[in-house]
Amino acid sequence: MSNWSTQLANLHAPVDKTLIKVLSLVLGFYHVAMVMWDPAAYSSSIGGFNAFVAPLLIWAVCSSMVFGVGFKPRSWIWQLVFSPYISLPILLYLLGLRLS
Repeated sequence: MSNWSTQLANLHAPVDKTLIKVLSLVLGFYHVAMVMWDPAAYSSSIGGFNAFVAPLLIWAVCSSMVFGVGFKPRSWIWQLVFSPYISLPILLYLLGLRLS
């Protein structure tokens, strides 16, 4: 592993807990279920899908699943792409929009 990979692995160590991984999976499954159940209602509750929100939602759900199942990428670039520090706040924000 390169120096960048080691540094990012150390950065992710505090969130590498079972409870946070379960939260990540639950949030990912919740958003996928809401999109599959009634996409129009979900879309209207979060303010609509557009060219920014839709890819961000897809990426955040995929990233939360990668983190939630415990997969740890070796390369620093993939550790950054699938970082829970980015995906979890996005999913929590969308959950807040959905429930408000």
